[in-house]
Amino acid sequence: MTGVGLCLPQLGPHVTVDVVAEFARRAEALGYSGLWVQDHFMYPLAPTRGYGGKDVLPPAQYKSVWAPTEMLAFVAGITSRVVLGTSILVAGNHWPVPLAQRLATIDQMSKGRLIVGLGVGWSAEEHEASGTDITERGRRMDDFIPALLACWSADPVSHSGDFFRVPESCVNPKPFGGRRPKLLSGMWSAQGLERTARWFDAWNPAGLPVGRVQKMVAAMDAQRPAGTPGLEVYYRSFVQAPSGVAPTDGDNMAALVNDAVAAREAGFADLCIEHNFWSEIQSPEDWVSIPEKFLPVLEAARG
Repeated sequence: MTGVGLCLPQLGPHVTVDVVAEFARRAEALGYSGLWVQDHFMYPLAPTRGYGGKDVLPPAQYKSVWAPTEMLAFVAGITSRVVLGTSILVAGNHWPVPLAQRLATIDQMSKGRLIVGLGVGWSAEEHEASGTDITERGRRMDDFIPALLACWSADPVSHSGDFFRVPESCVNPKPFGGRRPKLLSGMWSAQGLERTARWFDAWNPAGLPVGRVQKMVAAMDAQRPAGTPGLEVYYRSFVQAPSGVAPTDGDNMAALVNDAVAAREAGFADLCIEHNFWSEIQSPEDWVSIPEKFLPVLEAARG
């Protein structure tokens, strides 16, 4: 069965701890499969790379973004079944050993409900503020993942690569239940798709037709090591594109329902409704009402 996930209240001016808690509880009670966070921490006023490949400012919602791992730790404590996922953590914002510890802690707190999504990011300014270089983001990712996975293996752990060195050490906690969290790729470039095929368990496409996603996944599956299961798909469907024109309610819901049906028929693992940029979120109450509003999408995914 294809699940339907929601983005936790994280972006914009109307997020409060009470909104996050009520949203998470309602989403779990209604049967949504996952709750997702993303990873940004500053809003550059003069970005050198623009946004989305264009010479424009990022959407205004990015002016306030609650920290992703801290949000998931909080939600782990007030839920019991729903998957908790990152879509997507930017590797350049982090360092693999302390991130491995934080993620394993969340996985323990949630009793194995964590999915770890990783990508290379787009903000040069966030990389600079993190002490990393966006021009090295691909090569850094190639060393980041093995270093992260080493920390989740049996002690003593060690790693020596082009970017990271982990001296022989004990790194704990380990993930829950003696297995590592599922790795979800948010990468899109030709090199990123190669990394996805080599390292990851699932892919997180957004804004692509389902048929094209199936062809791209088939091409990646053909590159995977022998005996490795095929990539799962966690498909992302936009209520409203970032900085895009607000849709009408009827067209909006119909498009999401169609995506849910197509995702189910394609055998995708999950459809995540991307509503962070929806212009109708104008108050805390609007956030809290989202789980009920998108029940038709959940029903369509279930068939």
